[in-house]
Amino acid sequence: MGFITKLLPAGWTGTLGDLGEDAAARYLETKGFRILDRNWRFHQWELDLICKDRDTLVFVEVKTRKANSMATPGDALTRKKQARLVKAASHYLTRKDLWDTPCRFDLAGVIDNGTSMDVEHIENAFDLTGMNI
Repeated sequence: MGFITKLLPAGWTGTLGDLGEDAAARYLETKGFRILDRNWRFHQWELDLICKDRDTLVFVEVKTRKANSMATPGDALTRKKQARLVKAASHYLTRKDLWDTPCRFDLAGVIDNGTSMDVEHIENAFDLTGMNI
C-alpha cells in the first residue's frame, strides 16, 4: 500500500476517477511499471491502465472511493465487470498483435483521504477460472 500526495493543477476540473487513475499510474511507476496506455477504448470496451511489469502485460482496473465510502474499491470488481475487462483485453491483444505476451489483471484500489490518495495494488486480482466468456 502506498500514499500519493494529491496534486491538483490550478483550475482542475477532473473527476474523482481521474484523480484515482493519476494516483494509481504514479504509484505503479514507482514500482517500476511502464504505462503503455491510459483509458484505452475500443467500441464499448475500456481498459483504465495498460502497463508493462518486466515482461508481463498488465491490465489494471482502477477503482476510486472517498475515505468515508461504505463500499471498498474492490467491491466494484464484480464477475460481470471482470468479464468485461477480459473482453476488452482480448480486443487490445488482437489489435496490438500481442497474444503471445504473458498478461494478468491487477486492481488498483484508491482511497481519497482529502490531501492524499491511498493506493492498494493487488496483483492477479482475478483469473479466468470458471469464467464463461
